[in-house]
Amino acid sequence: MTTSTPFATAPVTAFAEWRDYFALLKPRVMTLVVFTAACAMVAAPGTIHPFLGFVAILCIAVAAGASGALNQWYESDIDALMKRTANRPLPAGKMERPEALAFGVVLSIASVTIMGLAVNWVAAFWLAVSVLFYVMVYTVWLKRRTPQNIVIGGAAGAFPVIVGWAAVTGDTSLLPWLLFAIIFLWTPPHFWALALFMEADYSKAGVPMLPVTHGLSHTRGQILAYTLLLVPVSIAPAVLGLTGWAYGGTAVTLGGLFLWMAWKVSRGTAEAAADMADEKQLFKFSLLYLACLFGALVADRLLLA
Repeated sequence: MTTSTPFATAPVTAFAEWRDYFALLKPRVMTLVVFTAACAMVAAPGTIHPFLGFVAILCIAVAAGASGALNQWYESDIDALMKRTANRPLPAGKMERPEALAFGVVLSIASVTIMGLAVNWVAAFWLAVSVLFYVMVYTVWLKRRTPQNIVIGGAAGAFPVIVGWAAVTGDTSLLPWLLFAIIFLWTPPHFWALALFMEADYSKAGVPMLPVTHGLSHTRGQILAYTLLLVPVSIAPAVLGLTGWAYGGTAVTLGGLFLWMAWKVSRGTAEAAADMADEKQLFKFSLLYLACLFGALVADRLLLA
């Protein structure tokens, strides 16, 4: 396993453009975070003024983007070694590291402060927790030290549903924590499916992802194990009477498809990324799974209204 040089990047050759700052926000990751948080807001009991709802969503988006910027600031060295991330602004030499750090810190503080002042401080507290967890726990502490980085770090992507719920209610209850658990358990099979066909990149960068440290076969088994945990938890809100069966039926159907795909992956033996069709299919489906599951949560809430 190679070891990367801390904070190594290409020399900066030009001034950063707005596109570079936007890329720092990891917009694709931000989109999923904002979507799940917005669904939690709709599912929460009570109402929120549309303008305040917009402010809450904006703060969640900005905080998620700030987390992405700070993540790229800290990981610019390993980003430079991976084909998937080598063109990001820092390793590509489009921006100085202090710029990225300042950008991320300012956005983090601003998003939490505005959430507290405009919406409520419970939501602001959990928003701050989400940023700190992603940056300090996942990025700084776990990412380079343990193959459990994705397992524990999955909480970072799950906190926004707590934030969205609290923005409406001012507190938390069982349902948002079940939604948290769904995203938490979804994260390992989602990212490990990606890691299977990106194993060479992670190995080159010295990142101890599970396929690198424990092999492809073990990772495939863990994907199935976490999917077996995910499916009953995803159905639990309907079983407990917290949602209707429009959501429950969707959770059962999608869960069955997820299990089938995870089982196919667990039986796979492909070594080369080019041959991993099942792994790539599972990765793509996992994104659709989460989007449809939370979409069904919203539909269920509207049907019961």
